[in-house]
Amino acid sequence: MRIAVLGGTFNPVHYGHLRIAEEVREALGLDKALFIPTSLTPLKEEEPISPEARLEMLKLAIRDNPHFEASDIEIKRGGRSYTVDTVRELKRADKGLKISLVVGNDSFNTIASWCEYEELFKSANFVVVQRPGYPVKKPGEALPVELARKFWYDSNADSFMNSYGNSLTYLSTTLLDISSSEIRRRVKEGGSIRYLLPEGVIDYITKKGYYRQ
Repeated sequence: MRIAVLGGTFNPVHYGHLRIAEEVREALGLDKALFIPTSLTPLKEEEPISPEARLEMLKLAIRDNPHFEASDIEIKRGGRSYTVDTVRELKRADKGLKISLVVGNDSFNTIASWCEYEELFKSANFVVVQRPGYPVKKPGEALPVELARKFWYDSNADSFMNSYGNSLTYLSTTLLDISSSEIRRRVKEGGSIRYLLPEGVIDYITKKGYYRQ
């Protein structure tokens, strides 16, 4: 099983998230895309949205796509989760699992600040997708020198490979400049959020009265 893993708060999930997952899965020929909402959100909201509610919105958003799945692995773990812990847990459950971590270039540019980031390069492939307004940093720019030396460019694969046997792929996807914070702002101000996220998610937000305060 070869999967794309997309983590985040998904507060709420929107078409930008979904389109990236679809294009990554298709371009790399992966079996499925796994969405993993975090247990904690860094936002200090007057009206906090529970992780279970964010998971439910994800399930509503992906219910018509047989190649998409949502996982509560980090919600069950509780507290602050590190990507390296999630990767380990997924691989313990399925030792033959091949993971491609999908991250925006804004996150990848600061990868050296992640917990046990070198272990991630040993355990998983990386797929870096462009985020509007952020520069694209290649391994020599984003990684410490000693780690960057373990990467080389493979023109046949159009990816960087590393000495651990994993890849680092920079993938151009459709740039939908949609943000969850903008959606929350629009709801709070009484604006329309149609065509920014699936109707099922909009109906859920409306029914629950989320993001109004």
